[in-house]
Amino acid sequence: MKLTTKLFLVLAVMVSGQACKEKKNSTENHQSQIKLEVTAKDILGNPDYLAISYGGYRAISRDVQPTLDELKEDMRILAAMGIKIVRTYNVQLQQASNLLKAIREMKQDDPDFEMYVMLGAWIDCKNAWTGMEPDHNVESEQNEGEIARAVALANEYPDIVKIIAVGNEAMVKWATSYYVQPSVILKWVNHLQALKKEGKLPAALWITSSDDFASWGGGDPEYHTQDLADLIKAVDYISMHTYPYHNTHYNPEFWGVPEDEEQLSDIAKIEAAMLRAKAFAMSQYEAVGNHMKSLGVDKPIHIGETGWATVSNGHYGPKGSKATDEYKEALYHKHLREWTNKAGISCFYFEAFNEKWKDAHNKHGSENHFGLFTLEGQAKYALWEMVDQGVFEGLTRNGNPITKTYNGDVDALMEDVLTPPLKREQAVPQ
Repeated sequence: MKLTTKLFLVLAVMVSGQACKEKKNSTENHQSQIKLEVTAKDILGNPDYLAISYGGYRAISRDVQPTLDELKEDMRILAAMGIKIVRTYNVQLQQASNLLKAIREMKQDDPDFEMYVMLGAWIDCKNAWTGMEPDHNVESEQNEGEIARAVALANEYPDIVKIIAVGNEAMVKWATSYYVQPSVILKWVNHLQALKKEGKLPAALWITSSDDFASWGGGDPEYHTQDLADLIKAVDYISMHTYPYHNTHYNPEFWGVPEDEEQLSDIAKIEAAMLRAKAFAMSQYEAVGNHMKSLGVDKPIHIGETGWATVSNGHYGPKGSKATDEYKEALYHKHLREWTNKAGISCFYFEAFNEKWKDAHNKHGSENHFGLFTLEGQAKYALWEMVDQGVFEGLTRNGNPITKTYNGDVDALMEDVLTPPLKREQAVPQ
C-alpha cells in the first residue's frame, strides 16, 4: 500500500471518529437541553412525576442540618419509589440550598437521574416567634430576605427548581403564631411574576402559595376577600392543603361509624371510614375549585400537602378519634395516589420521612410521625409491598438497610389498629 493511501485512510478514520464524537456530544447536549426545558407545566399533574413533601431532618432540632450525603441517601430512596418532585418549606436554613446542591451532584454523576424541587419561601407576620404579640396586619421584615434567597436559588438551579411557593399555611387563621393577610402573599407573588417578565427569573417557573383549603376560599366565607381573589388570579396554580386526619377530631362528622355500618366487621368499618376520609379530601378540593370558578378563573389546582400520622398520644390516638396507625395511613396513601394520579392532580404527600423536631417535647406527638418511613429508614406498611419487590435493595438510611416496620408481621401491626368510634357515641371536639 502506498504511503499516501495509508495517510488517506488514517485521516479518514480520524475525521470519522471526530464526526462521531461531535454527534455524540451534540446528542448529549440536546438531551441535556430537553431536561433543562422540563417545566412545572410538564410535571405537575403528570403521574410519571410523583411528588412528596420532604424535610430530611434527623435530629430533635433543625440546628442540626442534614448533610449532603444524608440528602443524597434520601433522594436515592425517593427516586426508587418513583418520586421526581420534592417540596421544601423555607430557604433561610441550609437544607434547601444543600438539597439543590445534592441533586445537582447526583445529576452530574448520573445524567439520567431526575429530581425537581418546589421551593418554599417562608412568610411570617411581624413579631412571629419572638415572644411578643404577633401583628397579623404587618409582615415580618425577614420576608424580603427570604424571597431574595428563593430568587437566587431559582436562578442558580433553573434545571431543578420549577416552582416557588410564597408561604406555607401563611394565610390560614389557625396559624396564630405567624399568619399574614392575603395582601402580603399577593405582594410577593406579584413581585416574582414581575421578575419573570423582566427576565430576572426563568419564564417557565411557576409561582404559587401553599396553603390550607380554607385560605383558598374553600371554607369559611371570611376568607372571601378581594385580595384573595386577586391572589388567585396572580398565581400560576393553586397549591392547597387538605387533612382529613386532623378533621377526625376538629370536624368529625365524616369519621364516626354510621348506624347502617355498625353491623360490619371492624376491618370493614375501618376501610369504609378511610373511603370517607378520601371523599372528605375530594370535597375540600372541589370547594376550592368552586370558589376559583366563581371568580371567573380557571387554572390548575394541586395538593401541596395531605397525609396521615401513624403515632399519636393526643387528639387522634386511642383516647381520641382513634385515627392513628400504619394500616390507616397505608389506605389513605393508596386512595389519594389513585385518585390524584387518575385525575391529573399532583399530590405532594406529607411526608417522606418522620421528623422528630416538629414536636420536640412530645416524642409521641402526631406531628413527628407523618412519614412513610421512620427516622431509621424502616418502611411503614404503606410501602411494605415495595420492600417485597426489592425496590429499595442496596439502599440505606443512616447506614440501615430499608426494612419493614413490625419486622413485617402483619398480625403485630394490626394489634395497634383501632376501629373508629360509633357516630352516635362520638365526643364533641374541643
